[in-house]
This record gives sequence, structure tokens and C-alpha cells, in this order.
Amino acid sequence: MNFLAHLFLSGKEEDVIIGNFVADAVKGNLLERFPEGMERGIRLHREIDHYTDQHPVFRASKSRLSPKYRMYAGVIVDIYYDHFLAKYWDEYSDENLQQLVAKTYFLLVRRFHQLPPRSRRMLPFMITQNWLVGYRDLNQLQRVFNGMSRRTSQPSGMENAIEDLQISYPLYENEFRAFFPEIIQHINQFRSNIPLRSPSER
Repeated sequence: MNFLAHLFLSGKEEDVIIGNFVADAVKGNLLERFPEGMERGIRLHREIDHYTDQHPVFRASKSRLSPKYRMYAGVIVDIYYDHFLAKYWDEYSDENLQQLVAKTYFLLVRRFHQLPPRSRRMLPFMITQNWLVGYRDLNQLQRVFNGMSRRTSQPSGMENAIEDLQISYPLYENEFRAFFPEIIQHINQFRSNIPLRSPSER
């Protein structure tokens, strides 16, 4: 759910951005149906998720929430970290956040026909509620958690996640600041040599 971080780490190539966005809706190795650029975006998305899930700082943030939110703790931390990225965007990017997000929404709408059904269903909510910019505002973040809580298949308690963020706000902020420069370095190296499908997948 860390859409803003995924966008930031995607670079400038449109196909990679699209592939990164749809990756959660693509199962297994069913990548041959996508253009090469979108395939690289899907593989990039998976590497971001893998690196994040294994990182000790992210795991520390997640473990703090796990007793209360169980399987949803990682999703909540993803959104916490996107909040801090949006809040401190200018420290990490020379590009204006609102302009970049507007261009990205336009791109996703223009390429709507290439999105899987799951991504198509989500996109209108993302745009109308302006998730990517709204992440930096706690009131808007509360609405995001409320919406996610309504859409989970079982009670998640995510509507209460803002309270936990506020209680330990400096701690999560420091963890984000420790984690994010490291994932930038890792993904910049990975992105320059993203592996494409192996012969067995062709």
C-alpha cells in the first residue's frame, strides 16, 4: 500500500511506473502478457516489497503494531512511511509532489485499458481522494484508513491506526528516516539491472 514510495522509486519511464502500479494484481510468473517495460515495473515492485519486508527497521515498526493489527500491521507501516515521505518530499526529490502526482494520475487514466480489474477498481478512489498527496495530512490519512477498514474481508481495526501513529510519532518518523535512504540506494542499484524473464518463463 505504499503507493507513493513505489512511485518515487520507479523513475521516469512510463511503462515501469504502470507495471509497478499494477504489480499487486499480477500473480506468480504471469509476466509474459505484459510489455517489457511493464514487466520491469512489476519486478521492481516485487523487489521493493521484498527488501522492505526483510529490512530490520521496517520489521521493528511492524512488530510494534502486530499484536493489535496482526496481518494488517505491515500495510499500516507502509502507509505510515508514505505519510513521512509525503511530508518530507522536498528532502528527497527536486520534483514538486503535486505536479508529479497529477502527471501520474493522468498517465494511469490514459493507460486505463492496460490495468488489471483490481487496479481499475482502486484507481478512482485513489484519484478522487488524492491519496498520494493526502498522505501527508493526518486527517486525510484517517479517511484512507477508514476506507481500507471498510474494504477488508475481516475486522482489521485500521480505523484506529492514526491513534497509534500519534502516540509514537517521533519513533516512526525516525525509523522512516533510517530506512528510506537505504531502500533508495538498494533500488537504484537494482533498477539499473532488473532481470527479465528467464528462459523457463518464456
